[in-house]
This record gives sequence, C-alpha cells and structure tokens, in this order.
Amino acid sequence: MYWIAIILTVVLLSVYCLLIVWYRQWFLRLPLFRIEPNAVPATRFSIIIPARDEEENIQSRLRTVLQQQYPAELFEVIVINDHSTDQTENSIRLLQREYAHLHLINLTDHLQGAQINAYKKKAIELAIAQSTGTWIVTTDADCEVTEHWLSAMDAYICEKRPVFIAAPVMFTNDHSFLSVFQLLDFISLQGITAAAVSAGYHTMCNGANIAYRKDVFDEVGGFSGIDRIASGDDMLLMYKIKQKYPGRLGYLFCKEAIVTTAPMPNWKSFFNQRIRWASKADSYRDKTIFWILALVYAVNLLLLVLLLISPFRENGFSNWLLLAGCKTLVELSLMIPVARFYRQSRALIWFPLMQPVHIIYTVIAGWLGKFGTYYWKGRRVT
Repeated sequence: MYWIAIILTVVLLSVYCLLIVWYRQWFLRLPLFRIEPNAVPATRFSIIIPARDEEENIQSRLRTVLQQQYPAELFEVIVINDHSTDQTENSIRLLQREYAHLHLINLTDHLQGAQINAYKKKAIELAIAQSTGTWIVTTDADCEVTEHWLSAMDAYICEKRPVFIAAPVMFTNDHSFLSVFQLLDFISLQGITAAAVSAGYHTMCNGANIAYRKDVFDEVGGFSGIDRIASGDDMLLMYKIKQKYPGRLGYLFCKEAIVTTAPMPNWKSFFNQRIRWASKADSYRDKTIFWILALVYAVNLLLLVLLLISPFRENGFSNWLLLAGCKTLVELSLMIPVARFYRQSRALIWFPLMQPVHIIYTVIAGWLGKFGTYYWKGRRVT
C-alpha cells in the first residue's frame, strides 16, 4: 500500500506541477496595466459594501473609498447594514454628514425577520436595485483601497471594454506566523487568479475587488440559481456572466487597483473563513475549477498520509521530503513573480517552512467545507 501511495502521489504531483508551470507562464505574460495621466473619467460607479459588526474600522476603511481621486459626481457608495449588533449603523450615519454620495440600507427593513442562507447576496441585490451607476463595484467593509482605485477601473473599462473585471486583493502583514501564512497562501491564490482569468481559462475572482456592468447583472438574472449558497457572490456570478459574454471578462493587473484587508486574527476564524470558501467547491459550474480543486486536494491528502506513515517506513521521511520539496520548488517558481507584484518578496523566506502547515490546513478545510458547518459573522452556516 505504501508504494501504491508513493506512485499515485508522484503521478498526481507531476500533473499538479505542470499546472503550476502553466499558471506561471500565463502570469509572466500578463502586462502591467497603467493609468494614462491625462485620462478623462467617463464611468459612473456604484460601490456596494455589505457590512456586519464593523464599527471598529468601518469609518477609516470607508474614507479610503470615499476620498477617491475621482469626480464625486461620478460615483456613489452604498453600504448595506446586515443586522449589525454594534454601532456600525451609527458610524455610517456620522460619515453621511460629510459625504452626500454615501448611502445606507438596513437589511432588516427588507427581510422583516425572514431567515435566509445568503445574506450577502441579498444585500448586494438590494443595493443594485437602488443604485444609479452603470457599473457595480463590490468590496468589503474591512477593506482599504488606493486613491486611484476607481481611476484604474475607469481606465481599464474605457480601453478594454469588458463586462466583468476581477482585480487584485492582498492581506496586510503584522509579521506573526499566522499573518505571514495567510499572506502567502492568499497571494498564491491571487497569482493563479490573475494568470487564469487573463488567459481566459477560469472564472476566478474575489468579491473584495470586482466590478461588472449593472445591465449585465440584470441580463443574467443576478444571483438567481445561486442564491441559496451562502458564498459565491463573486465566482459563481462571474461564471454566469462568462456564459452570456464569453471573452468579455478581464483582470485588472494594476498596482493602483490592489485592495488590502486584514488577515484573520486567530486560527479559528482563519479556518472558518477557508471552510466558507471551500464550501462552494461543488457548486462551481465551471468544472475545470472543480477538477483542479480536486487535484490540489488529492495531492495534499496523499502528502499528509505519507507524512503520517513515514516514521514506520525505511527512508519514509526522506521520500516525503523529496516529494514535498518538488512541490515547494515548483510553487516558488510562481510565487516569486507574484510576490514581486505585491511587494512581498521578503516574506517568501518562510514559504518552504510553512509547507507542512499548508498541507494540513488544505486537507482539513477542504473536508469540512464539504461535510461540515462553519460560523461566519456570528452565524452558523450549513
């Protein structure tokens, strides 16, 4: 059985490494998008931000969105208060005294006590129905944006004429082990997203930084058909739009477009976040993503099994180190240019040391995402 596991690991790991090499080539071919200095703003945006229990940071985060180097008459910000139990609503109302283009919707006024599974999707739908922009931009209440964020979006829209835009997201780093681990794990996903979307291969994105035409959202029926799934307001919607408009999706590979957010503060919240992400895996209609996720899970599961039984086999740990080392080196070949884009190259020194933790977390989060439940924003989600 041991050698069968070794052979199976070698085969699947070889396929995985080839896939990473493809992603690397796609990423290296992706040109950096630059904003023309004399560009005239032309797009009217509605920025939609669901918020739940965000009183601690929401004012400072919202100010980065509201204080854009972009004409105030060309964008509005709509915050949907999702049953907050703290002072989130009052914090937003205080900001409304300073910014006329900041609007607030209370989700409780529309649900009237009804219990649903996809609160975030419902919040976004309500905001879109009341929006005035031709383009919808979504981000999260705990995110910060650059002052040229909307200018980058506008320039890309005017030049490329897409109907859907995925854009980069990054975790901040306080240099703790958990923070660095999340940073590296997340920018690896972001690198793959940039590579795959730009190549027209996957429908991958993160809802903290996406944009789409409002009329296109309506054309594809919004979240209908995916509205029972708690997450998926980003990738599942992206796939629906791709089916209607193939070849009209783009990736905004621009440093001014990077959105930053804080990592999870502890391991429990980190696992809940990743379980939430993994929970939508079998809902992807883009089956290439499903099978790639299955491949990633199988490779990590086999490596974990081999690690656990290696003490009982002659040269078992040496064999494991060889396989894990090959995986790490190939992943580093992609991570180096990705980390350079995000200005996080120094953090890569920790990447090989974090490989065992990454293997364990991938297996646990993937399993619980399929068969378990998780808690998010104080809610239990099944």
